Amino acid sequence: MTSKVWVRAITIVAGSGLLIGSALGQSKGTPTTPTGTGTGTGTTGTGTTGTTRPTTTTTPTTPTQPSVSVPQPIYVSGRVMLEDGTAPPEPVVIQTVCNGNPHSEGYTDAKGYFSIELGSRNSAMIQDASEFGSFTGMRSSASTNATSSNTALGGGMDGGERKYMGCDLQAKLTGYRSQAVALAGRRSMDDPNVGTILLHRTGPAEEGKTVSMVSLAAPKDAKKAYDKAIDALKKKKFSDAQTNLEKAVEAYPKYASAWYELGMLQTGQGKADMARKYFETAIENDPKFIQPYLQLSLLALQSQKWQELADLTSKTVKLDPFSYPQEYFLNSVANYNMQKFDAAEKSALEAERLDTRHQYPKNSHLLGMILAMKKDYVGAKERLKTYLEFAPNSEDAPRVRSQLAEVEKITAAANRDQQ
Repeated sequence: MTSKVWVRAITIVAGSGLLIGSALGQSKGTPTTPTGTGTGTGTTGTGTTGTTRPTTTTTPTTPTQPSVSVPQPIYVSGRVMLEDGTAPPEPVVIQTVCNGNPHSEGYTDAKGYFSIELGSRNSAMIQDASEFGSFTGMRSSASTNATSSNTALGGGMDGGERKYMGCDLQAKLTGYRSQAVALAGRRSMDDPNVGTILLHRTGPAEEGKTVSMVSLAAPKDAKKAYDKAIDALKKKKFSDAQTNLEKAVEAYPKYASAWYELGMLQTGQGKADMARKYFETAIENDPKFIQPYLQLSLLALQSQKWQELADLTSKTVKLDPFSYPQEYFLNSVANYNMQKFDAAEKSALEAERLDTRHQYPKNSHLLGMILAMKKDYVGAKERLKTYLEFAPNSEDAPRVRSQLAEVEKITAAANRDQQ
């Protein structure tokens, strides 16, 4: 059973690469695949040419009433919990954070549950002093770019979807850090349940940053070039973006954010080796900057460099042990492929604990395979069922169903033996 059914290391890689790549490929104003600026076609106007005059009529016409789009309310519900599975010690504020600007929406009850209408004018919330003067209606460049891309790919969006582009739902409690639930594209008819939001007690040992602190010290000329590059990325002028990023790092060689964006440009063009070089340079200049580690992890996964992937993901979760369940998953993938099954199980369990909304269902499949090899068939059965629940139409779902059926046969036989 072990060698024939369960040891399918390469299967885990094939299923996880696209899943994790899409989850981490959202970078501020950075394209996934630079293809140049697009062109569009359309009708500029039609009519009859020549000398024909328009006819007149004395019949009164009823003016067409413009259609009025009334924004529908968007409701969200869920639960806030501490990492140990207990309820918070007090009611927690639920916030929308749009492009860095927080807005309080409601509270949890004593057990951590919440059910609120976003942006409700009837809310009895007293806004935090830090919210005064924030302009949540203004969109950042990244949000604006995401909105236009979404519209181009999927058609128009209603007011609710546009309103919450660039927004996350978070919990706020002093001394804790919250997971974030992306609200982009959420519609009024969507399932309001956003699942569980975990709170993590902050401590001095957590050093990872999503923004490069070293880059904040860049001189004016370097910042100006960097800003021009980001603006060019928004407009899909990738050559201009690269030119300005190169100017930024020339003016300030420690500009980790610029090195990172250069790496993202190379990634979008399929130049993995050059991208790796830029990401490594970003880390050399700011070892606490998280983003390049995430991208290097993906490159290591794609090239199946398991020890490199294990090392990178270990560094990432040491810098930030809370925000990136996908890094625990990738660490498990790496150790599994190196046949370090205890280490793989430990990381997969961490990914499972943090991935409360099952954004990475492949982790359940991997953990099920590991537990089956360790003859924990009850645990394996539970994880394989979880995977099929959240990825029922995946390419490998038929094989997972076969694996589940085999586990169920084993557990049924064990139950008969005990009777």
